[in-house]
This record gives sequence, structure tokens and C-alpha cells, in this order.
Amino acid sequence: MEFYLIDLVQYLVDGILTGLLYAVVALAFIVVYRSGKILNLAQGEVVIFMAYIIWTLFNSALIPFWLAIVLTLIAAALLGLGIERFIFRPLIGQPSWAIIIISVGLMMLIQGVTQVIWGGGERPFPTIFPESPVIIGELVFTSSIFWGGIISLFILVGLTFLFGKTRWGLKLTAVAEDHKVAQSMGISVSRSMGNAWMIGCVLASFAAVVFLNGQALTFDAATIGLHALPVVLLAGLESISGAFIAGIIVGVGESYAAAYLDPLTDGAMSQAFPYLLMLLVLIIRPQGIFGWKIIERV
Repeated sequence: MEFYLIDLVQYLVDGILTGLLYAVVALAFIVVYRSGKILNLAQGEVVIFMAYIIWTLFNSALIPFWLAIVLTLIAAALLGLGIERFIFRPLIGQPSWAIIIISVGLMMLIQGVTQVIWGGGERPFPTIFPESPVIIGELVFTSSIFWGGIISLFILVGLTFLFGKTRWGLKLTAVAEDHKVAQSMGISVSRSMGNAWMIGCVLASFAAVVFLNGQALTFDAATIGLHALPVVLLAGLESISGAFIAGIIVGVGESYAAAYLDPLTDGAMSQAFPYLLMLLVLIIRPQGIFGWKIIERV
């Protein structure tokens, strides 16, 4: 009985930590969507592109560890600014289907550029977090997931405070609600969109460091974006704080499904669970659990 309870707690905490990481990737989707009503389907590819930049910087003997981190964050911010300025800003006012097509095109573009620069071969990603596991009593955690989850918690709290309490964050919230109203208040919509894309790409860099720590770097890792998508739609495309709870729900459910249902389904249930939950919620509440319910007057 004691071992059973320990297993339950182990799976629970594993799920919470993983869910917090999913929530951070989901925030990259949400922050961008709030600013310009753009669902960035290329978020997984952005993670991979930043992972290759990290790999390049960390394998340069001339660059110390701390400088590689700083340069990575700067590169991420510049990438986000460039994507917004040259790809999505000209689409302001265009129909949603055009934005979706461009988002898919961006996905293919990033894949192509990455292959041209680095090729398609497998590379060892740097080990940034310690390799030894974190042991707390009877519980054992992978170091990158444990510390990544803790850092993710601070990121989630920080962004929730930023968007809900600071003047700069409230400007971004006003932009999310209505571009015309925001412009009438003297808020620069294009600048806010640029800031949102920079935040999204910086979060993608963090996701690359945590999920790929000490792993093989391949294009298959782009599925990180797909894993976070159920969290986005479950929380609601506009909800910063909702991503926190939705991430935990998905992470814990996935953890328990992997432990108790995967042996019965040849490992399929943990992969399917987030999407089944997403479909159920969208059928009952299409805007997500915490999404904004828009009332349109005709």
C-alpha cells in the first residue's frame, strides 16, 4: 500500500512538472495570439531553430556558458521581431485563412532554413542541467524536468503579473481585446505585436533547453509545439493564467495515462489523452475553460 501511494505521488508530481513546461510553451502561443489574433502553428519549428542556435553557441570554444545564454536570448528576441515585422505585420486586416496559410508557410520556411544551415543529421544537444536525478525522499525526478518545472512556475507567475498588473502588460491586454480601441488610446499595435513575438521566441528557447537537455537534436523535437497545443485550446487562446491550470491538467492526466493505461493500449493512451481532453472541452466550451467569451451585437 505504501509503495502504491508513493507511485501515485510520483506520477502526480511528474505530471505537474511536465505540465508547467507545457504551459510555458503554450504561453508562447497565447502571447502571440493575444497581440494579433495569430495562432502560430510554427511554434514547434521555432523551438527547433532556437535549439540549433543554442547547439552552435555552446559548441563554440570561444564563448563562455553565460554569454551563450545571453546571445541565445538576444537571437530569440530578434527572430521574433523579424517574423512579426516582415511576415505577419503586412497581414494586418487580412482574413484568418490567409494568416493560417502563412503560418504553415512559416513552418516550412523555418524547416528549410534549418536544413540549409545545419543539415538534417542528428546532433547531441548540450547538457545544461545536471545529469544526476533530483531525489526528494522516495521520489526521483529527471533533473531537467524538475528544475525546468520550477523555473516555469516563476515564468508563469511573472507573466501573469506582467499582463495583469503592469502598465506595459495592460497595453498588450488592450491590444488583445480590440486593435481599433487600443489605437484610439494611443497604444502602438505594431509595437505590441513585436514585443509579443519576442516573448514567444524567448519562451521557445527556454523550452528547447529543458526538453532537449542532453538529448538528440532532430526535427522530431518539433512535436513539442503539438504537445502544447491541447494546453492552449484547453486554457483558451487569450488566457495567461489559464495556461497554468490547463498545463497541470494535461501533464497529470498524461502521466497517469502513461503509468496505468499505456500497458493496455501499447503506449497509445498517453499520446492520445491530451487531444481527447481537448476535443471534449471544445465541444462543451469552444473558447476553452478560461477563454474570453466574445459577445457580438448584430
